[in-house]
Amino acid sequence: MFGVRGSGDTSGFGGLVRPAGLPGGSEPPFENDDDNAVIEGLTAALRRQGGPGFDEAVERVVVHAGQLTLHVVREHLATVARTLRDDPALRFEMSLGASGVHYPDATGRELHVVYPLQSITHNRRVMLETSAPDSDPHVPSLTRVYPTTDWHERETYDFFGVIFDGHPSLTRIEMPDDWEGHPQRKDYPLGGIPVQYKGATVPPPDERRAYS
Repeated sequence: MFGVRGSGDTSGFGGLVRPAGLPGGSEPPFENDDDNAVIEGLTAALRRQGGPGFDEAVERVVVHAGQLTLHVVREHLATVARTLRDDPALRFEMSLGASGVHYPDATGRELHVVYPLQSITHNRRVMLETSAPDSDPHVPSLTRVYPTTDWHERETYDFFGVIFDGHPSLTRIEMPDDWEGHPQRKDYPLGGIPVQYKGATVPPPDERRAYS
């Protein structure tokens, strides 16, 4: 598209890089009363539980484009998610999935996982975001809190290489089992990849991968 020749880059951008700035942290009180209610409710609920406090579990609060995002320390991710689900003042009963993001220049925080949560009771939304380094790509699985994250976490593992500790069956979901690498990482080659499906066979049902 831009006249690049003799390269394995099939994106059409020829290595063109456009810097992108991320929104910084936000301080309460926020313009949206629901956002304030979520922060106050979560702070109070964590205090009652006697475990990690809000400031220990949540690194940063970001309100951007009308969306509240809690950047959670990965060790406390399950605790925060369970509290958001179970506390009557919060009641985020539904997880809408899990998505991976790769920031190769964010040393020590290269891999991010984002969980959008929905409260049907209070008609609110919040995003949970956590991070892990490339050198230790482990994040606690939320399948015990929100079983619907099962396949979404598998997809994030498949495409980004995030290892979800405690997941019941963390296997690839779209790429073949023997595929090398994780195709949505920004350091994954954009072109020149040999086709790996040629000659593929489908095993009989009694020899296929089991999930139990």
